Amino acid sequence: MAEMWMDHWRQKLIESNLLEYQDIKDELNWIDGHTAREKADERAGLIAAMEHGLSWMFSQTKPHTGPLSPGCLLCGQGSWSCLFINGKCNCRCFYCPTSQDDLSVPTTNRLTFERAADYSDYVREFGFTGVSISGGEPLLTLDRTLDNIRTVRQKNGDGLHIWMYTNGTLLDQDTVLKLKDAGLSEIRFDLGAWDYRLDKLRLAVGHIPVVTVEVPAVPEDRDTLASLIPVLHDEGVNHLNLHQLRLTPHNSRFLKKRNYTFLHGERVTVLESELTVLYLLNRAVREGFRLPVNYCAFAYKNQHQRAANRKRNAPFIMKPYESLTENGFIRSLSFKGDAHAMQRNTEQLMAADSGRTLWQQPGPDRILFHPSLLGHLDLTACQVSVSYSEAMVSPALSYFNPFKEIRLGSGKKIYVEKQSRKKDIVIDREALTLFHQALTDQAPQAVPPECLEYERIRPGLTDYF
Repeated sequence: MAEMWMDHWRQKLIESNLLEYQDIKDELNWIDGHTAREKADERAGLIAAMEHGLSWMFSQTKPHTGPLSPGCLLCGQGSWSCLFINGKCNCRCFYCPTSQDDLSVPTTNRLTFERAADYSDYVREFGFTGVSISGGEPLLTLDRTLDNIRTVRQKNGDGLHIWMYTNGTLLDQDTVLKLKDAGLSEIRFDLGAWDYRLDKLRLAVGHIPVVTVEVPAVPEDRDTLASLIPVLHDEGVNHLNLHQLRLTPHNSRFLKKRNYTFLHGERVTVLESELTVLYLLNRAVREGFRLPVNYCAFAYKNQHQRAANRKRNAPFIMKPYESLTENGFIRSLSFKGDAHAMQRNTEQLMAADSGRTLWQQPGPDRILFHPSLLGHLDLTACQVSVSYSEAMVSPALSYFNPFKEIRLGSGKKIYVEKQSRKKDIVIDREALTLFHQALTDQAPQAVPPECLEYERIRPGLTDYF
């Protein structure tokens, strides 16, 4: 049954991708079944060859050598906010996912912050321990960037880790010192935007505590990157982060001209980009490169970053009888039954939780309850179902969903809305025992297939199809 569900899920993704790129779908080199199997074997071989030199974190979605940067750890732990300080860039990299042609207003998670003080209050209210400044190119709006770094540092203390992404082209020594004085903890350079030149990077080493190079893994640049890794270490760089290329409506006109193989998934990614990273990791292990190398795979970003976002928002809107899944969705269990079954279970619930903190009866024929009460119930004559919802922050109310208003110190309002994602999946009697075990982590693989995408983060790198 699980295999049938996975086949159905994959087919839906393929159809969705072909629809999104319907105007050019015949111009794209989509992977076929034979190539998928062949390349999956190649990937497995590369990974097996690094058995004793490779570490994995975050549901086996992030392979790396050496320690992760402080920012990457915070990202994986879900305690990080990324502020897009502008939407404009002075470079035109072929792989860039968006147009980057508007200075815009600082934005994060669909919220805009014209005042640095408002953003700093948001960081404090949601308990973030890390903040990144991205763009566009943050140095195009240097005063705005410095104001936000300085304010969020002053209001949230020295324990906050603040990092900034830049292509480096506009950096000079005076700017480095201003960033240092404002409180920047880490700077990340996309050297691929400027032909892998190191002169701007050298300005930051010794002044900004952590210097990281973060670049997309461009297959054509594989050998350049391989020879660059030991050089970066000698230059004082602390970490190398490699991203997987992905197709977007903006960059598709550039990527389709290259001899890339495109993979289906929740977003379309480039096969050769992932294999390039694994080759570089393999070489780093084999040759003993001292610079830590980290693969920021789409499988990681798409799942862990989104799950972390949901988990941060959920406590504002969850009810005590609800629970949070590994994937960050709010889980609501309920049961229905005849009068006798309802009476019997109500008595059992009262004995277990007389204050009705962990259960609620919205009507005579339905009870909502926390998973911890499953062991107290006799559900043989009841129909059990589970529903899932997602906590989303919003600058304004839709008036369609339950919400919580959050007023920041400056008076700015933001809202957390509880949006339904899947209602009343019936858990049959045979599956209920396994589902109970899954919820208590005794058998996590026992989640019913139709609940998987809400319950679990899929481990490992993305399948090729």
